[in-house]
Amino acid sequence: MDERRLTAELSALGVGAGGFLLVHSSLRAVGPVAGGGAAVLRALRAALGPDGTLVAPTFTAHNSDTSPAYREAVRGMTAGQQAAHRAAMEPYDARTMASYGVGVLPELVRTAPGAVRSAHPQTSFAALGPYAEKVVAGHRRDNHLGEDSPLARLYELDARILLLGAGFAACSAFHLAEYRVPAPPRRTYRCVVRDRAGVRRWWAYQDVDLADGDFDALGADLERSGAVAVRTGRVGAAECRLLGLADAVDFAREWLGTNRRVVGP
Repeated sequence: MDERRLTAELSALGVGAGGFLLVHSSLRAVGPVAGGGAAVLRALRAALGPDGTLVAPTFTAHNSDTSPAYREAVRGMTAGQQAAHRAAMEPYDARTMASYGVGVLPELVRTAPGAVRSAHPQTSFAALGPYAEKVVAGHRRDNHLGEDSPLARLYELDARILLLGAGFAACSAFHLAEYRVPAPPRRTYRCVVRDRAGVRRWWAYQDVDLADGDFDALGADLERSGAVAVRTGRVGAAECRLLGLADAVDFAREWLGTNRRVVGP
């Protein structure tokens, strides 16, 4: 598979010039590509053209001790080992901290010349293109994926979602819908940051209790319903979907209100 063919397949799927594209990806699903992940990124940018803006999640769950990533990291450790692990955890730095658990492509976006990244210490996004700063600016540190996050900006900007070999379980836009259901449950999160004086410290904050365990079921119902236009096709060896972000969020808001049960205290 070469870069030119990837660009052609992305275009055939519906990735056209201009606009905003949020990509969730599995390069393993795409299969071998001459030039590797860098060629996939170039193909995406070529399909979007010079006026298009590419966005990818650059999450850093390993920066928190309230995340599944942390619990997995310390599984089997003694109390002393856990304390040493916490003491060694680096504070978030948008310029240097690698993303975690979101695949290869987001790291390529994050480290590409001209990329900008949002400020949230756990759920940042990186963007490339003429309107990249517009997408990532104003991401409040106490608002993971809600109204003060890049997802809300992408909703307003009529962005599209590309699931490039990834399933609906990876569709971060569904989280915006969690903020838009009535009275969403909230919980405490903790992560490592630097304060204004540059001192490393732990920071705790309240935000919506996010969950993605039912996103596959949500996505399956979205496709079956026909309420949201979903274009499907192959890019390389990967099964792909392309859909409107606002339509996906609106469907998810209604679906979550009907199908997700919240168990009270």
